[in-house]
Amino acid sequence: MSLPLDRSSEPEDVRHLVVVLGDQLDADSTAFNGFDPARDLVLQMEVIEETSYIPQHRKRIAYFLASMRHFRDELIARGRRVHYVHIDEQDNTGRFETEIARAQRRFRPSRTIVVEPGDWRVAEKLRRLPQMPEIRSDSHFLCSREEFAAFAAQHHRPVLETFYRAMRRKTGLLMDIAGRPVGGAWNFDAENRKSFGRTSPSIPPRPACPPDAITTEVLRLVAARFADSPGKLDGFDLPVTRTQALAQLDAFVAERLPRFGDYQDAMRSGEAFLYHSVLSGPLNLHQLRPLEVVQAALQNTTVPLNALEGFTRQIIGWREFVRGIYWQRMPHYAEANTLDAELPMPKFYWTGETDMRCLAEAIGHTIDYAYAHHIERLMVLGLFAMLLGVRPYDVHRWHMSMFWDAVDWVSLPNTLGMSQHGDGGIVGTKPYAASGNYIHRMSDHCRHCRFDPKKSIGEDACPFTTLYWNFLDKHRKRFVANVRMKNQYANLARKDAGELRTIRRQAAGIAEAVT
Repeated sequence: MSLPLDRSSEPEDVRHLVVVLGDQLDADSTAFNGFDPARDLVLQMEVIEETSYIPQHRKRIAYFLASMRHFRDELIARGRRVHYVHIDEQDNTGRFETEIARAQRRFRPSRTIVVEPGDWRVAEKLRRLPQMPEIRSDSHFLCSREEFAAFAAQHHRPVLETFYRAMRRKTGLLMDIAGRPVGGAWNFDAENRKSFGRTSPSIPPRPACPPDAITTEVLRLVAARFADSPGKLDGFDLPVTRTQALAQLDAFVAERLPRFGDYQDAMRSGEAFLYHSVLSGPLNLHQLRPLEVVQAALQNTTVPLNALEGFTRQIIGWREFVRGIYWQRMPHYAEANTLDAELPMPKFYWTGETDMRCLAEAIGHTIDYAYAHHIERLMVLGLFAMLLGVRPYDVHRWHMSMFWDAVDWVSLPNTLGMSQHGDGGIVGTKPYAASGNYIHRMSDHCRHCRFDPKKSIGEDACPFTTLYWNFLDKHRKRFVANVRMKNQYANLARKDAGELRTIRRQAAGIAEAVT
């Protein structure tokens, strides 16, 4: 195993100190432009603050630490000198900004270089360093912050579809030689809403990534030091190297992508991953690059167009869009709470102990795998929290705590904006409000649940359905004129005053019972 820099032989005359943050594990990033192995030094840091500023799933901690240590060895194999600070070193200050300052004093570089962070909190700390680093643009993304700012200036209210079409034109992905979208349409989402029947197609398993010596050492450390953190650590098989991530990509494209489009919104009991790529972690840590991921998908000529377009939209559309919104709106975006939701996260989100089968299933996935696919995140976990009235930022913090792929710039617009409608429509033009009937249509959970998704009143009424009608009633003034919610409010209008009073009382009882 390659070792970090020997501290007994300090490098002399360090020209550039290149700081690599934990979610920037790309050996070809702009941080290394002009890197001189003889004179420059890489700094990587494991710091306790980044594992404890919120409670974190043990698999999430292990994923970051194992990925960072493997990346260190990749850099050393390329001939780059690395100063690596381990989390359990006695003189570790526990914060990355003080570790950078300490390295600056120790090695006296003429310049410190870092790629722009993905987290506003981290960027603010870098700005307060005594020796301000040179912050370079992140070439990982297909749309720079400056490009998105220009796009936002041209569109009073930026929406995903407009941005996505611009990105298709920019990249040429799924465009014909005449500059038109392949297949004659920009979006095939209407074809991507199938649910599993009682006899569903088989689901190919994800390739396993058995822990090697480095990962095993990390797992022992996490088990000992973070024993009180949430989630299960056993069965760890996440891709912690670029090589493993590429193997995951190849398997997805060959085996699961062909059915991804049809079933991307479906759920099935006992299945955590279905046909999803599960590549968000390697993408968010920069082990994979978005363009290479989409290009790999497009090389499989047997994949239906609806699957290719849906996957492409996730990568070059939605992912880039939410990053742009994040950096346009921070730091005040984190405080947004348009619907005045003030309840805390339900306690069972940490345990999965609930009679609601869909929630028990999705939360069980987060506990076991530090993962839930996007429809579980949006239309089960997020939906219940929004209908209940949970503080949007609390939902974001839980998301950051429990998912191995979560980073701030992704999680905040997805949870606070799309899932909770806390931003009042910046990310989405309507709240993703639905009753238990949606979950019944898209899954088999209701067949195994004691609650009836068609009922909103009574002991066997589905809490989603009760809370759904209560949500529409409570926020009637805000949403009744929203053209995308016309049918929902037409249905609400059919309920008489007595039924709505009963729904309100039952909704209040649900809130009291779960928070």
